[in-house]
Amino acid sequence: MIALIDYGAGNTRSVVNALDRLSVDWTLSADPAVLNSADKLILPGVGAAGSAMHALREAGLVDVLRATEQPLLGVCLGLQLLYERSEEDDTECLGLLPGVVRRFPDGGVPIPHMGWNTLRLIGETSLLDAGMDDAHAYFVHSYAAPMGPETRATCTYAGVTFSAVVQHGRVVATQFHPEKSAALGAAVLRNFVTA
Repeated sequence: MIALIDYGAGNTRSVVNALDRLSVDWTLSADPAVLNSADKLILPGVGAAGSAMHALREAGLVDVLRATEQPLLGVCLGLQLLYERSEEDDTECLGLLPGVVRRFPDGGVPIPHMGWNTLRLIGETSLLDAGMDDAHAYFVHSYAAPMGPETRATCTYAGVTFSAVVQHGRVVATQFHPEKSAALGAAVLRNFVTA
């Protein structure tokens, strides 16, 4: 059973639709007991880091996510929340990954980064197959995750190369929206579910 974390800040409907297309057994819950009994967790996210972390705190899920041992997939804002901090609203995040998520610089290109962009594989990950280098994924974000040892694929926008896919222990995440990234996204979700 895959549990989508229900905290009021997620793009759950589109993720649910993508899981349904893959015939995946899922549940949507904010109940720690349900989350702790799931095989794997998905932390979706849209919106602002500050309000998302507030929602996770209000739901009593911050400590649950920090302590859980299940594989955890962060999506878009869900990836950003895995880091120590975000410049957005000067937000303390979950701290499962080191570093600070920073806003793209203003000037020259539209912010947010919205649309299709190219992935560059720089390490092995259970989410992407070797043939997915130079694949296109769909992004919508104004803040960029730092590069680090957990970075498995990058993307470049506004002169900034950022982590587009990360993997560290049980934690994996994509800055792009797999549920909106056509065949690539379906493969990412399938790889997470079956790994």
